[in-house]
Amino acid sequence: MAAVQRYLLFPGEIMPKTSAGILLYRHRGHALEVLLVHPGGPFWRRRDAGAWSIPKGECLENEPPLETALREFEEELGVRPAGEAEALGEVLQAGGKRVTAFAVAGEFAPDSLKSNWFEMEWPPRSGKLARFPEVDKAEWFPLPEAREKINAAQRAFLDRLEALQSAPD
Repeated sequence: MAAVQRYLLFPGEIMPKTSAGILLYRHRGHALEVLLVHPGGPFWRRRDAGAWSIPKGECLENEPPLETALREFEEELGVRPAGEAEALGEVLQAGGKRVTAFAVAGEFAPDSLKSNWFEMEWPPRSGKLARFPEVDKAEWFPLPEAREKINAAQRAFLDRLEALQSAPD
């Protein structure tokens, strides 16, 4: 489990968590597709639109964002992405978390997903620990569908990827 990165700015004020992730993409015919992951656990079980994300996780202290992104991709999907990474910048999610993303062209077979697991008390106040996968599914989406599925703040990464892909060489 990644360490929590927090800094006191002023008495009682805490800097938001910072995460980094990989937006894996491929071309299918004339369509640009992206790989998104659905979080595991009981809270996300019945959520779909707006619940999907790029594979990402919290930065360890002094860890470069690209290293975090590669590590988290491997932890959540079971493979390390290969290919050149292009920076997509940063977004601020509604809860205050900052997310930095990198685009990497590549392939991944969603049925080969091997996510790490976490434990939490479930059901609430039961005193029982239950194990859940950090990611319960991964899926390729064309950009229009991905825009509906992905966390609202992360839509900016899709726009930036599309702009990079349509820019003349």
